[in-house]
Amino acid sequence: QHGMTVAPVVANLGPLEALTLTPNPDEVEEVFTLPLAHLLREENQGYTHFRTASGYGYTLPVFLNGPHKVWGLTAIVTELTLELLVPGRY
Repeated sequence: QHGMTVAPVVANLGPLEALTLTPNPDEVEEVFTLPLAHLLREENQGYTHFRTASGYGYTLPVFLNGPHKVWGLTAIVTELTLELLVPGRY
């Protein structure tokens, strides 16, 4: 919609404690992880409803229940990934 391309990457990185990540501070405020089991619990899943000035409405996923809220493009990519990784459970 805004002329950007997103290329999500799913990988097993091994023990996360052993990783040293250096995100771009202009783009990433904080790095955190959520277990797959957390994302699959219904009480951690929700939707946010938006309405534009023209009356057009749309709904986007959100993942809750913790110190962080996963929303926006990250939640959309997370939802699509869960649909691929665990069909029938999400």
